[in-house]
Amino acid sequence: MLYVRIIFLLISSSISVFGAAQDLVVTSPDAHLTAKVKLQNGELWYQVFKGNQEVLLPSRLGLRLQYQNFHTELRFVKPGESYPIRDSYTIRTGKKLNHEYHANRRSIWVKNAAGKQMELIVQVSDDGIAIRYHLPDAGNQAEDLIEELTGYHFPESSRSWLQPMSVAKTGWEQSNPSYEEEYAIDKPVGLPSKAGWVYPALFRSNGTWLLISEAAVDSLHCATRLINDSASSNYQTGTPDPREIFPGGKRYSQVKGNWYSPWRIIAIGDLSTITSSTLGTDLAPGSVLNKDSWVKGGQASWSWINSKDDSIVYSEQKNYVDYAARMGWEYCLIDVNWDTKIGYDSITQLATYASGKNVGLILWYNSAGSWNTTPYHPRDLILSSASRRAEFSRIQKMGIKGVKIDFFGGDGQSMIAYYHAILKDAADFQLLVNFHGATLPRGWQRTYPHLVTTEAVKGFEMVKFGQAFADVQAKHCTVLPFTRNVFDPMDFTPMNLYKIPTSVQRKTSSAFELALSVIFWSGIQHYAESPAGMDKTPEYVQDFLRNLPDSWEEMKWIDGYPGEYVVLARKSGKNWYIAGINGTDQTKTITLNLKDLTFQSGQLIRDGLNGDLFIMESVPIKKQALTITMKAQGGFVLALQ
Repeated sequence: MLYVRIIFLLISSSISVFGAAQDLVVTSPDAHLTAKVKLQNGELWYQVFKGNQEVLLPSRLGLRLQYQNFHTELRFVKPGESYPIRDSYTIRTGKKLNHEYHANRRSIWVKNAAGKQMELIVQVSDDGIAIRYHLPDAGNQAEDLIEELTGYHFPESSRSWLQPMSVAKTGWEQSNPSYEEEYAIDKPVGLPSKAGWVYPALFRSNGTWLLISEAAVDSLHCATRLINDSASSNYQTGTPDPREIFPGGKRYSQVKGNWYSPWRIIAIGDLSTITSSTLGTDLAPGSVLNKDSWVKGGQASWSWINSKDDSIVYSEQKNYVDYAARMGWEYCLIDVNWDTKIGYDSITQLATYASGKNVGLILWYNSAGSWNTTPYHPRDLILSSASRRAEFSRIQKMGIKGVKIDFFGGDGQSMIAYYHAILKDAADFQLLVNFHGATLPRGWQRTYPHLVTTEAVKGFEMVKFGQAFADVQAKHCTVLPFTRNVFDPMDFTPMNLYKIPTSVQRKTSSAFELALSVIFWSGIQHYAESPAGMDKTPEYVQDFLRNLPDSWEEMKWIDGYPGEYVVLARKSGKNWYIAGINGTDQTKTITLNLKDLTFQSGQLIRDGLNGDLFIMESVPIKKQALTITMKAQGGFVLALQ
């Protein structure tokens, strides 16, 4: 019946193409979303409807290449292919295990004044739309893509939740951009930004939520961002700063041969649809690995977040290996300057010791060439393919399981190609990869399953660096499940349960911090708690963390609003874990409808009283609603096992 319905929609929508040779209409399988494309006065435009409600006003499309124009003086050639898309795939370390993607695809062929043809491809699924460009004969000589005109024009009444792009070569040791700014939360559309706005970008238009990002950004492309004129609700795809390049490399996407652009993706619907969407990986290329059984997610201990550089000595890292083993965690991350403060020989001994306790070691590296002045090392070993492969071979033989590579600082095409080169080489040596000081991964974890996580967020280390961010951490954390952490793994390095060992006062409760272990997802979750801090927590909290799954099969949004609070549920096997955080300064009461669950009771851990960090209680389920009150900047976890 579904197949018949899809065919009917495709046939009915094709009437507009043949009846008015420049129009294209594509409707989602459930008929709730519609994308309309029009060729008018030589220009391509599109608009988006949710039901009968227009949620995206007519917005420009097109490309401006170094020597070619595909945005004005365009003429209709023919309708393109029309058919349903079906895809299924598995991601072992994602927010869900098994993925199904169903969409309706249509395209339209146009040609420019020089007679060169371009295909505009539109796919509409039940949770959003995707648009890309195809140039079948771009020539053998690579050409710069100077400007992409793909726009997103919102009604002026729309609201936005956006993170500004940092200006290149700013920040500590000129290490920006690294996607580590604070969000402008629930603001009118049209706010100006010096360097644009990062993906994923969240908007609310006429009561409907839209989350904008991109996917299928391969080594020929630069990564993009949103730009807009001051006080304009019309956003456009923007290119990186000229300084965001690998030394001597290219800034712009390179167009040649049978060329396809990245996908422009917009998840559309209610907040449940937005948080559950997997468009970022649905539109990414499939895995390059023949076998990925060696890719294993999990949790990790990590000393640097609390003790910084002074902790990178053999005795302390051995202590953190023991800590990981005691907690049942799979990894221990050894951070900066290990090559001199511990040394390769002692790291080899530590890797052997850790292996005996079923703990794998991850080693930190500086990615940097001349684009920044960061002093940490090992430095320069990752820059060239020959040096990188030699280093990866060496540490693989030492028993190392993964690498954390830091301080990239750029989205230019040559820098994106650098990311891809690292991932390809790491795969050859079965090394897991964690990018820090880095760009948004944009669905790369599907193509490279060993990319277990990426920072690209203002995370917990920034809480420790200053009181100003600690004061707004709770609100910031309630935005991330609706934005940064929707499509891609996020290494926030969460969960400081006891207290910050500096003068900074953490404003979130211990139960809030514990809830982040479930609210946030990452292929490897690096926890910001020390062995001494963990010893201050009740045994039932430690048991909760020992039993926390190392991967998730399914997730569900239960309640929340970006910038205020969020409640999510995640499943592993037959067990469910429900967690909530309150980002406001007022208590928040939520009701969990558990009627569809078969559990008799659950273990609830919430904010403590009278100086206690936590309270734990067994709560009856019995197919009834459960009411939970979160204190200001507090939270809870509920384990159903």
